[in-house]
Amino acid sequence: MIIRLIRFARPARGRLAVAVVFGVLALGSGVGLMATAAWLISRAAQHPPVLTLMVAVVAVRAFGLGRGVFRYVERLFGHDATFRILADLRARVYERLERLAPGGLPSFRGGDLLNRLVADVDAVQDLFLRVLLPCTVAAVVGGASVGLAWALLPSAGLVLLFALLLAGVVAPWLSAVMSRRAERQTTDLRAELTSHVVDTLQGAPELIAYGAAPAQLAEATRLDRDFTRASARSSTTAGVGAAISALAGGLAVWGSLAVGVPAVRSGMLDGVLLAVVVLLPLAAFEVVAGLPLAAQYMERVRRSATRIFAVLDSPEPVHDPDTPTPLPAAPYTLSVENLRARWTPSGPSVLNDLSLDLTPGRRCAIVGPSGSGKTTLTAVLLRFLEPAGGRTTLNGVDLHALSGDDVRRVIGLCAQDVHLFASTIGENVRLARPTATDDEIRDALRRARILDWADSLPHGLDTHVGEHGAQVSGGQRQRIALARALLADFPILLLDEPAEHLDITTADDLTADLLTATEDRTTLLVTHRLAGLDAVDEIIVLDAGGRVADRGAHADLSSRPGPYRSMWRRERTTDPVRPI
Repeated sequence: MIIRLIRFARPARGRLAVAVVFGVLALGSGVGLMATAAWLISRAAQHPPVLTLMVAVVAVRAFGLGRGVFRYVERLFGHDATFRILADLRARVYERLERLAPGGLPSFRGGDLLNRLVADVDAVQDLFLRVLLPCTVAAVVGGASVGLAWALLPSAGLVLLFALLLAGVVAPWLSAVMSRRAERQTTDLRAELTSHVVDTLQGAPELIAYGAAPAQLAEATRLDRDFTRASARSSTTAGVGAAISALAGGLAVWGSLAVGVPAVRSGMLDGVLLAVVVLLPLAAFEVVAGLPLAAQYMERVRRSATRIFAVLDSPEPVHDPDTPTPLPAAPYTLSVENLRARWTPSGPSVLNDLSLDLTPGRRCAIVGPSGSGKTTLTAVLLRFLEPAGGRTTLNGVDLHALSGDDVRRVIGLCAQDVHLFASTIGENVRLARPTATDDEIRDALRRARILDWADSLPHGLDTHVGEHGAQVSGGQRQRIALARALLADFPILLLDEPAEHLDITTADDLTADLLTATEDRTTLLVTHRLAGLDAVDEIIVLDAGGRVADRGAHADLSSRPGPYRSMWRRERTTDPVRPI
């Protein structure tokens, strides 16, 4: 996983290399500053001529200024490279989600996908900023520090090498071992908590209506408590690693002093250089102080990478041909022959042996109980789902031979869960055709029977609909969606449960207006409401197994025994505003 993440850094490897160089210069300046200052103070205590100290004075100033400048440049290039990598990775994850939607997303929760796209991708930055960059710089500067100590006094070099290995290898390894479980739990609990919070916010009205809000909040509290505990365990591990690093640094200082004093007495080491040998480890340990924490970040990145690549490696539910067939010319006839479909390769068929023809201007309705495959049919026609059998053609050309984007330029969808952006009424409609004029938008709203309402508002088409259309009713939201579909001017229009979640009167009025607005347009209406279906050319009734149970015109189906007449009579009986 880590190797795959590193491959994403190839476009930014030049900037990362610059960051490493200046990181080495920054920490090297810190070591040089400490060593030079130690020699300067020790030599100045002997009261030599001032001119003999001038080079050291200038070097101290240069190292002090250079350390800050080099650190700034290192951070500038390092963060710039990392942000470029994150932007590319996030774009790839989003593009993959786009290819998976909607057929490949049922295995992921909405909040979990949000966490993978945001938090898990953000965690990848730690790989470059807090793992690879510090480790590379530590290896170079630590090695140079050991070399300097060895040149002054070989035994001091050995002491420093041992201490650096303890702080830079043993402590990070121990931190990684101790934090592996905690980091895994932290990542998983963060994802679960995010998903739970998103689900709670999205379902707040229903949870409150059914009295389930307290239980939902209690579960959120439990997840938050578990996440806090896991984070605390992770912090404890970080403290252990920091303690080992500090202990190693202290041992290096005392060890250097222990071997340096006898060396001075024996004449192997100049007394002035003793301060350099003893104080050098203080600066050298700055380069390895963060490595135990880097080991923890590595575990966190590894877990986040697993979750990211679970999305990137998910198989696409639909594969476009390598060389798509050109889109045939209008007018369009959509034909379905013995269609079978299932959502998962090993799952049951939810649609079986369905056939229908949508010739130009023909309107057809699909009715049936929930789970009978109505929405599955629209997914297949829009190339969101591969059929398990049968054939779907557009002017005789198999949909499999066409690009999915080309198919969706001809076949449009007005869904039950339409999304309205936190913008104005006019801009939400204009999404269908950004070049549309105000007159064209008003005409689409008029055909959707909502222009008079929009004009009655104080700001007209510039009225904001709120987050997810919260400022408009369900019926108004669906009519705005219909206006958007009409403005797109799709030759073939699919209406998938457009009256879902609406009250009976509003649902029937909306269905009637939909059928009026789509008159003379090739239309497939998927609905569980039967009101107004006398306006369509053919009604196909599906049973619970996704098979055709009956078909024909409304007058014929309602006059003879069958599932449609039973549904129609049941609807008339249970509808308080339209009794038989």
